[in-house]
Amino acid sequence: MNDEPKSPARIGQGMDYGEQADVQQVHAAVQREKREPRVGAEPLSIWLIAIYGLAIFFAGAYLGRYSGNFSSGGLDPMGAPPPAKKAAGGPAGGEQVAELSPRDRGKKIFAANCQTCHQATGQGVPGQYPPLAGSEFTNGGSRRMGMIVLKGLQGPVKVKGQQYGTAVMQPWDKTLTDQKIADVMTYERSDWGNSASPVTAEQVAAI
Repeated sequence: MNDEPKSPARIGQGMDYGEQADVQQVHAAVQREKREPRVGAEPLSIWLIAIYGLAIFFAGAYLGRYSGNFSSGGLDPMGAPPPAKKAAGGPAGGEQVAELSPRDRGKKIFAANCQTCHQATGQGVPGQYPPLAGSEFTNGGSRRMGMIVLKGLQGPVKVKGQQYGTAVMQPWDKTLTDQKIADVMTYERSDWGNSASPVTAEQVAAI
């Protein structure tokens, strides 16, 4: 009978329970350790952010006030041209604003107070408001016309052969001064083909 040599007994495979416990303790210790901080990865402090924000705000406010809109004249006071001076009034002060004539003043007064009824053309409204263009009242004596403007007119009136009387003209003696009434009468008596003489404030006051 052949006696074959017996193979040595196999060493038990697997980890010893004591060794496994040691490994778990090592892993637990590693996990408990804090990571070393990396340079440049730390979050900014809230106070530092607030300081940066205030610095940017005040810098912007300073530039907005003293930058001179970033123009060469604003940044260099010596290089900016001197401000232009207004021309003084008087004969030696250059051009003067021409004073409006009584007729021009009267045109403005007419547009503001009379044009609605008598129209810009001076033709009035048929059957309601009599015309001023070519009217015998406008081209006649200044006294009768002045009385109508000062005291108003109510009742039928015949102008240029046409009857008017459905509307009432208000008195203007409490609204307009004698000078303004004279100016508007002067305008009405010299426009739309009319050619009557101008009227003065003294003439209106004497009515």
